[in-house]
Amino acid sequence: MTNLREAFMSTMQEVAKKAGVSKATVSRVLSGKGYVSESTKTQVYQAIQETGYRPNLLARNLATSKSGYIGLVVTNTLYSGNYFSELLSQAALKLEASGRQLILVDGKHSAQEEQAAVQFLLDLHCDAVIIYPRFLSVDEMDALIEQHKQPIMVMNRKLRKHQSHCICCDHTGSSFRATRYLIDQGHRDIAFITGVLDSPTARERLSGYREALEQAGLPVRDELIATGKWTPASGSAAVETLLSAKQDFSALVASNDDMAIGAISRLGQAGLSVPHDVSVIGFDNVPTGAFLSPPLSSVKEPVSEMIHEVINRLTAMLDGGYFSRDNVYSSEMIVRDSVTKGPHFQPK
Repeated sequence: MTNLREAFMSTMQEVAKKAGVSKATVSRVLSGKGYVSESTKTQVYQAIQETGYRPNLLARNLATSKSGYIGLVVTNTLYSGNYFSELLSQAALKLEASGRQLILVDGKHSAQEEQAAVQFLLDLHCDAVIIYPRFLSVDEMDALIEQHKQPIMVMNRKLRKHQSHCICCDHTGSSFRATRYLIDQGHRDIAFITGVLDSPTARERLSGYREALEQAGLPVRDELIATGKWTPASGSAAVETLLSAKQDFSALVASNDDMAIGAISRLGQAGLSVPHDVSVIGFDNVPTGAFLSPPLSSVKEPVSEMIHEVINRLTAMLDGGYFSRDNVYSSEMIVRDSVTKGPHFQPK
């Protein structure tokens, strides 16, 4: 039996010799290009099994125009949670349906590391790259698109120069509508828990909250804005900060559902009932939200639709075709029992 080292050292030439065919025939069998009889294919596959041969994928990619790989760069701070799970699973399924493979690379903690991750995937001869950026600027991503022949798509950020290469959600508008909904329900003192503010998503959601208050003629009170870190513990800590400031609020918007869940827990510990004392809205529509007591109102972003459109555009760029859909997606407000009418509600 062939040992591990012998299997590793075996070559295409050995496979050809054992199968009694030319090296070119082995290459045609492996690539699937060109006619090879079924009996010859059987001989080659038998020889591959006996020699333990494994083709060098990088060398194959260099020799062919397409590898069948699509790279995805995501910073590791997004690896947990429902949002990333949906993004990754839908990307993998969509690419599998088109006969392609997904390669995930960590963007780590800086713009330089995100750019290095993109370059790593391009060096692997990925046919295209998807970036879900946290640190790269719009100008840096526009420059990356211009510098490389492989298509690069950006998710969750709007580009200036290459708008056909980006798909994003209107986070500012989503937060505006959530806050406006609370105002329409009669709430005036509305607290807000931000995400980590080096995140563009967190900044946009805070901006939408501010804009809704300003448009309604309500003051933006900094003492009702608490910083979170996307986790339930940080949502709980943010409510502790708000309560310690002794500022009354009848409603609260948290920048994601995990922080909303932590906020509800801390409100309960303080003897405040949701929604009768404080109405709460989150973001991301995590599956557990519907089973809380009370069920959590949330803003659902179209993650699956967005990643599907990203891949549709890459497929069109690689295989030919066209696309005409708008690149900015809107979210959906899921109203459940964690919101009730506020002290200033006036029936229409």
